[in-house]
Amino acid sequence: MARPARIYIAAAEPSGDALGAELIDALRARDPGVQIAGMGGTQMAARGVVSPFDISELSVFGLLDGLRIVNLVHERAQEAAEAAATFGADAAVLIDSWGFMLRLAWKLKARAPQIKRIKYVAPQVFAARRGRARALADAADYLLAIHPFDAEYFEPYGLETTFVGNPALARDLSGDGAAFRARHAIGADEEVLLMLLGSRRSELERLFAPFAAAASRLAEARPQTRLVTVLSPAVADQARAMIAAEPALSRLIVTESRERLDAFHAADAALACSGTVTLELARLGVPTIAAYRLGWITWAIARFILMKAKYISLVNIAADEMLIPEYVQMDCTGDRLAGAAYAMLEDARGRAALSERLRETTQMMAGEGGDPAGAAADAVLALTR
Repeated sequence: MARPARIYIAAAEPSGDALGAELIDALRARDPGVQIAGMGGTQMAARGVVSPFDISELSVFGLLDGLRIVNLVHERAQEAAEAAATFGADAAVLIDSWGFMLRLAWKLKARAPQIKRIKYVAPQVFAARRGRARALADAADYLLAIHPFDAEYFEPYGLETTFVGNPALARDLSGDGAAFRARHAIGADEEVLLMLLGSRRSELERLFAPFAAAASRLAEARPQTRLVTVLSPAVADQARAMIAAEPALSRLIVTESRERLDAFHAADAALACSGTVTLELARLGVPTIAAYRLGWITWAIARFILMKAKYISLVNIAADEMLIPEYVQMDCTGDRLAGAAYAMLEDARGRAALSERLRETTQMMAGEGGDPAGAAADAVLALTR
């Protein structure tokens, strides 16, 4: 009798942790005997896959931030490769997090070449750094893509690619906005603006000042607007300390991730760190302003050398239109964010029309889809047989 499949799953940031948790559920649903080990965050740990180290130390973005932890990245990648080899993995699923997962793929290839290296979520070469397609093809055996157009960038280099669908477009996003408002004493007719600071420490640290400045200006211009934030577990303690020390945020309603979807359903609009959350808000039809800041050297390289896309938000890229206003780098200031939020909140009719466009665009992006985690699990299990 053949032994059960052994799958090592690696996630290095909260969005990857969510993907890993969904993949674990789908694998076990298809093969109850499957054995799973790996590294990840709280959601994977809740399924019994406990990381030997805190992945938040790896969750950075940008050239300089990456350089500061390069030794740690190599150390953790080597630890993960050793763990996968010791576990006797048939396959290793490397989720998102380009810099770390590329190094982990290299180390797996050197330490245990018999382990199939499966990259889950392609680097966004359609937007920047086309050379990553060749690099991934050299390092990985297989790609599970979340965009239908990914294959055309990777298959020319010999990397077999399967489109599984975008999990962010298939997740259950149901929530109770009325219950959220009741718990936090927010009237049914009061406006709610979400202020979402990101899930990485670097995002929190770079966006906190402009978001706080925007909150201060909005408090003066629209005192009736209720401001709400939902903290990512990866940065919750640091964010709470920063918020407590900022007088402009004294009226901010601070909530934890367990109230996340209820808060989304309670929102009239959102100001959010650009990322997966903007896609989720778009699915719910929440008019959103996206903000982002990089280190200046990273930004200069990205802006003038690497960037190929007109937009940074996937919804805008898919629609080829600025449905989600983007305030990046020098445009990401308290005045501009407050002005954009003020204009959005003032225009109820415009918000309603935008809400419909956002829903339509995300439905188009989902395609026929249905069960991305299940499709990914099928592909992984097939590779272990």
